[in-house]
Amino acid sequence: MLGPAEIRELAGRLGIRPTKALGQNFVHDPNTIRRIVRAAEVTPGEAVLEVGPGLGSLSLQLLAAGAELTAVEIDPRLATELPATVQALAPELAGNLRVLTADALTVTALDDPQPTALVANLPYNVAVPVLLHLLAAFPTIRHGLVLVQLEVADRLVAAPGSKVYGVPSAKLAWYGPAVRVGLVPRSVFWPVPNVESGLVRFSRAEQPPGSASRDQVFAVIDAAFAQRRKMLRSALAGWAGSGAAAEAVLVRAGVDPTARGETLDVTAFARIAEAKAAEAKAADAGAAES
Repeated sequence: MLGPAEIRELAGRLGIRPTKALGQNFVHDPNTIRRIVRAAEVTPGEAVLEVGPGLGSLSLQLLAAGAELTAVEIDPRLATELPATVQALAPELAGNLRVLTADALTVTALDDPQPTALVANLPYNVAVPVLLHLLAAFPTIRHGLVLVQLEVADRLVAAPGSKVYGVPSAKLAWYGPAVRVGLVPRSVFWPVPNVESGLVRFSRAEQPPGSASRDQVFAVIDAAFAQRRKMLRSALAGWAGSGAAAEAVLVRAGVDPTARGETLDVTAFARIAEAKAAEAKAADAGAAES
C-alpha cells in the first residue's frame, strides 16, 4: 500500500506535478483506499476496470482483493510506472494487471477478460462523461463504485423533484440505480482539493420499459434540461419540431405538458421518446402508402 511518504517520493522521482487539467488528486490514506474497495464489493477473480490509477494506491488494493485489473491511464509516465510499482510491492499480483495508456473517453474496446466492475477515483473535470461513456461502451459492466466531487455525487444519485436532479441523474438512472455510500474528506488527497468528495455505488438493471433506444431517451433528457425552468411543451419544442408537436407527443406519452423535466423519472422520459418514435414511424408508413 502506498502511504503519503511513498506517494510523494514516487511522484518526485517521476517528476509528476498533479495538474488540474488532468484532474489529478491522488488518495494517500490507506484506510480510505481499503474503504473504497470494500464498498465496491469486488469479488476474487472479478474483472475490474479502473480509470486514472495514478500512482497505484487503489490499484494495489484492488489487486489484493483478487481483481483481474485493467487500468486506463492517460498520463504515459504513470501508465509506464504502474506495472513497476506493482512488481516492486506485490510481485505475486503483477500478472493480474493490464495497463492501457489512453483517454478513457475514447476507449471502446479492451482485451479480455471484459470488465464486470468499474472502480475508480474519477478526474473531477470529466467524471460524468467518463462514467456514462464507459457504461455505454462496456455493457459487461454490471456494477461499480466511483469517487467523485461531492456535488457530482449528489447529482448522480438525485431523485426527481430534487434541486440537483438533472441530466447526470436521469442518464445514470437509465442504466440502473445509484446511491451515495460515503463521504471522503479533502485531507486524504494530494494535492488537497478545494471540495469534499463522495462515493457513488451503482448497478446495472434492465433498461426502462418500451422500445426507445438509449440515444432516443437521452435526446429527450438533454432537451428537457437545456431549459429546465420551462414547461415541457416549451422545452421540447425544438426537439419535437414545434410546441404543438411537443404537446401532442407528451399527451400521447401520458405526461403533463405543463410539467417540468426535473419532475420526471427516466421511465417517463422513455415513454416520451417512444411516443415520438411511434409518431415518426406512423408518418413514414403513411407517406409510403400515398
